Amino acid sequence: MNLSYWEIKSWLSNIEFCIVGSGIVGLNCALQLKAKFQKAKILILEKGTLPQGASTKNAGFACFGSLSEILDDLKTHSKAEVLQLIQKRVKGLNVLRQTLGDQQINFKQLGGYELFLNSNQTLFQDCISKREAINTWLKPLFKTDVFSIKDNSFNFKNINSHYVFNKFEGQIDTGKMMEALLEKVYFKGIKILNNVQVEQFLEVANSVKIKTNQFEFSASKVLIATNGFASQLITEHVKPARAQVLITKPINNLKLKGTFHLDKGYYYFRNIDNRVLLGGGRNLDFKTEETTEFKQTTLIQNHLEALLKTTILPKTAFEIEYRWSGIMGVGNQKKAVVKQLSTNVFCGVRLGGMGVAIGSLIGKELAELV
Repeated sequence: MNLSYWEIKSWLSNIEFCIVGSGIVGLNCALQLKAKFQKAKILILEKGTLPQGASTKNAGFACFGSLSEILDDLKTHSKAEVLQLIQKRVKGLNVLRQTLGDQQINFKQLGGYELFLNSNQTLFQDCISKREAINTWLKPLFKTDVFSIKDNSFNFKNINSHYVFNKFEGQIDTGKMMEALLEKVYFKGIKILNNVQVEQFLEVANSVKIKTNQFEFSASKVLIATNGFASQLITEHVKPARAQVLITKPINNLKLKGTFHLDKGYYYFRNIDNRVLLGGGRNLDFKTEETTEFKQTTLIQNHLEALLKTTILPKTAFEIEYRWSGIMGVGNQKKAVVKQLSTNVFCGVRLGGMGVAIGSLIGKELAELV
């Protein structure tokens, strides 16, 4: 592409900070940098028409981990590491709410429910037996018990007659959150160029040369915030993980309210606009879902529909209106990678499916590296 003098002068000259990725992390990073360096010229590059990855495609869960997930994490992480993960998620949710305001993101603290399949009584018994110990362990952070037991008041089928309930969890409107973040970024005079994919970069002296699919330019510093796509640009251990989702058409008199996890969090659903949003199933075919392709598979979509029919809405007629997928960034550790890669290159990636919870905080931490 041959750029005009005006395009080069206004958009691509004297860039102090170039952020790759306009998702939750990238936008929060930009806001923090602008607050710190008010006169700095900041440019965000986004390969999609809208923020790609998971920021506009997630289920909108304002959560920090179900009981079974916390117990599972304790098998592969130390108690101190798991507590730090939970603390960061809680802190990150607070940063998100403070940055945008509850009304702007339609935050509702309706609580989070963990359901247990009748076929997996061992998991249920394990969670119940350890619930009080986990509550005691988390009490210094929350000042009260986090996990309680509730009856199957929503009349789901094929699950245990009791849920594990977390009153601290909530939900947001993902679209409103991203709209509010984008408006805030534009208001601060930060530029975003969409449909521009960074292909490579090269650090030269005191700047970084950036080659995109559209043009080449230089910036003083580059900050990578591409999460599930990080391995396309850097060598950090981040694997893509696709999450498939579907949503019903509006359902009259829908009684379901809250966020719900099933089967160690591999399935999750919620109410939104009198609809049921359901996602998950990655555990049915981990290898195929380790991809950056935005597609749906028959295997997972059929399983999600079957869950709706047999378990979530067994006595309610419904139609599926939309299906989509998002790309998360995961690894063998759940701690996000926020680090300086070289003199002028930094990254904030591998959010482990907790982008809503920690994205705002990771963006802040990434900006603080500069």
